[in-house]
Amino acid sequence: MFTRFFCVLAIVAASLPLTLDPTHRDDAITGVPMPGYTTRELMVCLGGHDYRIRALTDLQQFADPHHHAARAGISSALWSLFGQVWPSGRVLAEAMCTHDIAGKRILELGCGLGLSSLVLQRRHADITASDHHPLAEPFLHHNAAQNQLSTIGYRDLRWEVPDATLGRFDLIIGSDILYESGHAELLAAMMLRHALPDVEVLITDPGRGNSTAFTRALSGQGYAVTELRSRFDKNDIAPFRGRLLSYRRGDVMVGGVAARGQ
Repeated sequence: MFTRFFCVLAIVAASLPLTLDPTHRDDAITGVPMPGYTTRELMVCLGGHDYRIRALTDLQQFADPHHHAARAGISSALWSLFGQVWPSGRVLAEAMCTHDIAGKRILELGCGLGLSSLVLQRRHADITASDHHPLAEPFLHHNAAQNQLSTIGYRDLRWEVPDATLGRFDLIIGSDILYESGHAELLAAMMLRHALPDVEVLITDPGRGNSTAFTRALSGQGYAVTELRSRFDKNDIAPFRGRLLSYRRGDVMVGGVAARGQ
């Protein structure tokens, strides 16, 4: 049973301007200036390592002078969600500290601030981070640079739009990416396009309920699921609401017994 706690320390809670300077090589940030945001620096402890993470100050951060939100189809209410450190993201990142990655090509879906991708980059994994939020890439590159990590490969990936150039992966991961009912169908279609035959799909879910439809869809593709109940914060009590869901084709372990995905 997953009961690990996490350490998140706000080391700079004051407002800091988000500056995207394409000439600042140390930050590894490219793009046009996006004024109007304030950020904070967090220290997140994962797998015995401290990660310095730039995040948005709060959930009210929204400034769109260049109409990035409108072009991306993201509402103002959802705009700032990518820029927070969420419990489900920490659970997945902690799992990536020890997960078998040898020889695997890995894709993170909806990476947000990219905690799991940062952990995997530290482990020298073949990791591609992806999101469709216009700020995800600059935040990811900044966080990699300030943790002395090389630039992480990133793709702007819309789940409903097939991308023939992305290829297929051995391990596909995501944290709390089933937060809307339609996501199960979109992600199941993504698996058809980008999953290798022996893929593992690893999802953290805070108990929203949409994972049932996703599990049903992947079952039709020959996957079996194992579920590990997860304590997402210190106030959780058993049975924990959070889940770490592993979908595999081929021989899997269900309740300690080998089973075959149908």
